[in-house]
Amino acid sequence: MGASVGAVFGAGWQVSLPSGIEGTRLRQELEVLLDTIDRDFSPWRKDSTLARFNSGGAGKMVVLREIVTVTSTALQIAGASDGCFDPTVGPLVGRWGFGPIRKSDAPVEGWRRLAAGFGHIAKTEPGITLDLCGIAKGHALDRMVSLLLDAGHESFLIDLGGELAARGRRPSGESWRIGVEDPRLDRDGLAGVLRLDGMAVATSGDRANGYDLDHRRYSHIIDPATREPVTGALASVSVLMESACLADGWATALMAAGDAGPTLADRNGISALFLFRDGANLRRVLTGTFGRHFA
Repeated sequence: MGASVGAVFGAGWQVSLPSGIEGTRLRQELEVLLDTIDRDFSPWRKDSTLARFNSGGAGKMVVLREIVTVTSTALQIAGASDGCFDPTVGPLVGRWGFGPIRKSDAPVEGWRRLAAGFGHIAKTEPGITLDLCGIAKGHALDRMVSLLLDAGHESFLIDLGGELAARGRRPSGESWRIGVEDPRLDRDGLAGVLRLDGMAVATSGDRANGYDLDHRRYSHIIDPATREPVTGALASVSVLMESACLADGWATALMAAGDAGPTLADRNGISALFLFRDGANLRRVLTGTFGRHFA
């Protein structure tokens, strides 16, 4: 197997391809693509498109079609999830130590004050901010898949900061197989192995991006209902979809939903694996066709 590797969005990425394929030019093309996406979507960069939108007043801002599309997808997930996914909670994410947006507050159901369409994104109030971190990495993964397919590659596995997409087969002819990490802090290993046939998987949880304080685990996922990091027994959610962008957004929404996540997933036809803490053990809850993908 050959591989191209790099870093973006504060995380690493890797593309696995059949051996013998020259990867230098491909790596350069991927780096240019990811830098462009970062320049548009990153809330950490003061020169990004979203940073300029967040610092501006109420009204419309002309943006690239790509930004309109991703924002529209985020708002669709917000509506379908009853606001469990809310791309305006950036100030709350920052308040709890996980993000750069330092506005004074995030209004309840702030996503209803955003709009996207006809070459622009818009907000009805100057204090509204847009943070697409819960979906932009998935979008970037979809763009990487498209770049590889357009370049004539039929079989590959992409890992972008723990979100994965696969096409074709391994050189052995077998399906690509990926592991779902055990979300418990005191355990190493996998909670399951999946066959990833032409699909993407996104996982949201509190293991990798969280901290402990006064016997409580603080996650980077904000529950818009409580306006605090999610709490409860749900440790992680993995979502399988053809679109990594949708899988990324729904993994965030279902993690924020907590105990109500499986019901929300069933209602929207989402194939997901929920891992709940159950004493020293993990309790699995499957929705949709997720179970068919276990290796």
